[in-house]
Amino acid sequence: MTEQGEPFARDGRPVCGVCPSLQLPGGAFDVAERPSRDCPFDKETGHRFTAAGVPVCVHPERVGLPAAPYATDGLPLPWETPPPAEAGEVHTWVRATLDAAPPEVCDDVIRQATEILLASDPDTDITAVLRAALG
Repeated sequence: MTEQGEPFARDGRPVCGVCPSLQLPGGAFDVAERPSRDCPFDKETGHRFTAAGVPVCVHPERVGLPAAPYATDGLPLPWETPPPAEAGEVHTWVRATLDAAPPEVCDDVIRQATEILLASDPDTDITAVLRAALG
């Protein structure tokens, strides 16, 4: 998990120079699909904000997080969501989680996925499932 106060975009993500992820940890800002009137640009700060004053990133593909009101609704970040109970849903969870996760949590995500898959079918080719999820 990103440490409290540590900027989310600390790993060289290609974010804009005014992205809230350069100053705030993951979960302390919302991510929108694109710029809109719902999150107007504030010329004084150089950021976009919701009507409630929550900073907003408008480039989910750059910041590496799916669009969601993380700060507004207190949503967990993708790697903080519990893994699925069903083996058939693991590949989608692995992909979404690893796309956004900081490097220090990737091993744990793969471990959790492996446990779920092996519990479902001990003969599962874990490598093949992970390749399919990440390919």
